[in-house]
Amino acid sequence: MAAIASEIERFNHLSATWWNSTGPMRPLHVINALRLQYVIDQIASHFGRERATAMAGLRILDVGCGGGLLAEPLAQLGARVVGVDASPGNVAAARLHAASQGVAVDYRLGEPTDVLVKDESFDVVLALEVVEHVADVPGFVDTVAQRVAPGGLLFVSTIDRTWKSFVFAILGAEYVLRVLPRGTHQWRRFVHPAELAAAVSRSGLQQYDLRGMRYLPLLHQASWCRDTRVNYIAAYTTKGAHALLSDRQGWSVT
Repeated sequence: MAAIASEIERFNHLSATWWNSTGPMRPLHVINALRLQYVIDQIASHFGRERATAMAGLRILDVGCGGGLLAEPLAQLGARVVGVDASPGNVAAARLHAASQGVAVDYRLGEPTDVLVKDESFDVVLALEVVEHVADVPGFVDTVAQRVAPGGLLFVSTIDRTWKSFVFAILGAEYVLRVLPRGTHQWRRFVHPAELAAAVSRSGLQQYDLRGMRYLPLLHQASWCRDTRVNYIAAYTTKGAHALLSDRQGWSVT
């Protein structure tokens, strides 16, 4: 389930730019703002909390935390966050920025199997934009899913393996518009939502929410949509722990 060595090296080279919102990571900053709100909303709904205090006291694991773009704001909102990443550059950048902001995040360098304590579990586990960078997707998914405490949540975001994702996420974003560095993604490593759901289900979790994300590179804007054939995010929980109500699909589609 280890991260691919070439992927670790690539992120090491990019590590100094993590917190530059107008640099190579600009698309991620835009997408991150959208996903942060989604994660907060889902947690508040699932645990029956007020949105303003939804994070208070929760233990959250962010696997593939990168430079801490999501881990840090969640910690600022009151969560106890553990961030794990296999890239030394990423972890160094995350620790440096958190320290500069006076935010306490427990960043750990290495693979989850090596740096997490046996039976260490979390209320919420995040694996955002990481499954497309690992060698063994089912093994990775099983590892992170096993860290979800009973009744907890798992969030996974990635890119679907479709012709549309090849055109937009690789040709368009990396070669035509150049909003991402070339080589950021490998199309064959993208994962179908059904493949992801099947892998997660083997760990006793079930999907209760799935939605697509639209990113407009020229405008640097991101929004949710029903089309999951490029970017998407899915939420999972213990079977029977979260009733899927019809009004959960009341989010805006444009």
